[in-house]
Amino acid sequence: MKNNHQNAASFYKMQGSGNDFILFDNRSLGLPLEDMPGWAKKLCPRRFAVGADGMIFLDSTPETDLDFVWHFFNSDGSRAEMCGNGSRCASLLAHEIGLAGKTQTFGTDAGPIKASVLEKGLVKVQLTPPKGMRLDFPLILDDGQEVNVHYINTGVPHVVVVCESVKMVDISRMGKAIRFHRKFYPSGTNVNFIEVVNKNSILLRTYERGIEDETFACGTGAAASVVVGASLGLLNSSVKVTTTGGEELSIDFSGEDVFLTGKTVFVYKAELMRESFRL
Repeated sequence: MKNNHQNAASFYKMQGSGNDFILFDNRSLGLPLEDMPGWAKKLCPRRFAVGADGMIFLDSTPETDLDFVWHFFNSDGSRAEMCGNGSRCASLLAHEIGLAGKTQTFGTDAGPIKASVLEKGLVKVQLTPPKGMRLDFPLILDDGQEVNVHYINTGVPHVVVVCESVKMVDISRMGKAIRFHRKFYPSGTNVNFIEVVNKNSILLRTYERGIEDETFACGTGAAASVVVGASLGLLNSSVKVTTTGGEELSIDFSGEDVFLTGKTVFVYKAELMRESFRL
């Protein structure tokens, strides 16, 4: 097959703790904002396209207090205010392509995000201040089951459910039931199930809004789980979070300052044949 470079678009595949993303340098691509959701819907499905949990476009900005801005889309084409693991990937790529230094600030729909590129592929990001926390309230699911939940927004909305064993949770059923519960209508919520190992360690499983399934990791979900757990007296302010993918995230917070640190990986750089997807 001949490679028509005029019809090709360079992209990067990256992952943070098993949460994977397709990233574009939109300075060279020049894709209009209104076309981005369609690209996410066409390119994120697994087996039929590149495959990813979400898509990120990096762009320059005239704002002097920001190094760059991003446009983030879930795999279903919905725009998300924030993504913790995605922000780590965006930060590392921005540094690699000369869009930002090792210490940077970039714009998201949830507000400015500060990030630091560390050694050995580690990236640390400061998430937006948590807000809207509400602890210990019951939800009645459609099947009549009552579940005690906690709510907080760490850039995007999250429900946290404390469990004796996360392995025993039917996450497809319970995650979906809570995600679409009328209590959180119309925007919905992400849903996190946590098992407290000790005051410095938890196991986490997350059902993500916009992906509509369990993912291998969720950075803002890890932060939500730790802040809620600490507020309940179950956790300290520095916690290791083991995700479904088996990797470990670090959450540290003091007051409204919440930090997420984890490994970030370049999987590959490639060219997308746009005509194959009518893009």
